[in-house]
Amino acid sequence: MLGRKKNTADQIAEAEAARAREDASTTRRQPEKKGVPTPKRSEQVAARRRPLVQNDRKLARAAQRQQMADQRVKMRRAMETGEEKYLPPRDRGPQRRFVRDYVDARFGIGEWMLILVLVFLFASFVMNEQMRIVVSQILWLFVLAVIVEAWWVGRTVRKKLDAKFGSDNRERGIRFYAAMRALQIRRLRLPKPLVARGQFPS
Repeated sequence: MLGRKKNTADQIAEAEAARAREDASTTRRQPEKKGVPTPKRSEQVAARRRPLVQNDRKLARAAQRQQMADQRVKMRRAMETGEEKYLPPRDRGPQRRFVRDYVDARFGIGEWMLILVLVFLFASFVMNEQMRIVVSQILWLFVLAVIVEAWWVGRTVRKKLDAKFGSDNRERGIRFYAAMRALQIRRLRLPKPLVARGQFPS
């Protein structure tokens, strides 16, 4: 009996000592401020609460969508005004600008090809067989002339770029870029033409 009571007394003493040490460490970690009321448990829980990762991802996606929308608006505006900073990479740079200005200043037959093809398709419904054959042959000759013109435009632009920027600094794909723009209707070209007919770049 005496041994059991002694053991119980020792356990109680150790528990009280451990509780005292814990209270002391808590007091050191969170010093109380004089004149400040003790915060409620609900306020402490709210202070420790952090936003969920799911909410952060939703906000990040919303911000990304808004940024992309703003970028598209700036890009559309740049297509109208030619602002270099917001143009697509394929239209950016002084050489691409030179090519666009040169092609837009020309009078070419390539920009009429799409219109003539559409006219021929609609007119073929009211033509007789003989007239349709004749017109189709003329159309094929016109297409051949457009191909030759596109080749000539690309070659001319390459020479002018070599003279202005140097052959070592010429960008790749310039001839194809010039030929494709020459085949588009002038009013539908993007970026929009910024020079008048006959106003060739220097």
